[in-house]
Amino acid sequence: MEDTVIQAEGLTKVYRMGEVEVQALRGLTLQVKRGEALAIMGPSGSGKSTLMSILGCLDRPSGGKYVLDGEQVSGLTDDQLADIRNRKIGFIFQSFNLLQRTSALDNVELPISYSNRSTNDGRDRAANALKAVGLGNRMKHRPAELSGGEQQRVAIARALVNEPAILMADEPTGNLDSKAGQEIMDLLLSFNRDRNTTLLIITHDPRIAAQAQHTIKIRDGVIEEDPR
Repeated sequence: MEDTVIQAEGLTKVYRMGEVEVQALRGLTLQVKRGEALAIMGPSGSGKSTLMSILGCLDRPSGGKYVLDGEQVSGLTDDQLADIRNRKIGFIFQSFNLLQRTSALDNVELPISYSNRSTNDGRDRAANALKAVGLGNRMKHRPAELSGGEQQRVAIARALVNEPAILMADEPTGNLDSKAGQEIMDLLLSFNRDRNTTLLIITHDPRIAAQAQHTIKIRDGVIEEDPR
């Protein structure tokens, strides 16, 4: 399907802990259309973080089929997963994951150095990404000199700098107060709306989930509710 950016069928994931097997995903099937803003909710242990890791090519499923933006990724090697991850996906995490001793600009430029694209304009692209998130005047600041909301904006700029097809945000407002959290949501939704960037958000907060176009609920490794 041309407008489908994520096509996952029958995904399973089994973790082995000693002699114990834990089934994190149990034949989960999911489609996400290009440009969709989708929230994923579920209790702890439901499998939502495992699902995000597999959809984000950070991990591979034990079974099932996964096609990302037209590419079959279920059986790729670690290097191939890293390549498609860098080209197709931008990640935003609750804990920001910024390098503390480097400037905002250097943090945002980092993914460009891992890509196969020309880096001649990398500095300009990183600067433009920071301007896009409202931090054009904070480029030389280190994370410790920025507020939590500003650090998350740096993380969003870093996620956007390679112009990914998909933004994946794991509890992106979890470490922020309600005002900063809403500003981050407004920013993410603006990129979804204005650039047609597909947005997946894992959240425990129903107020955050309500702002997405749709919310799916996961329990015990399968989708319990999908209103689409």
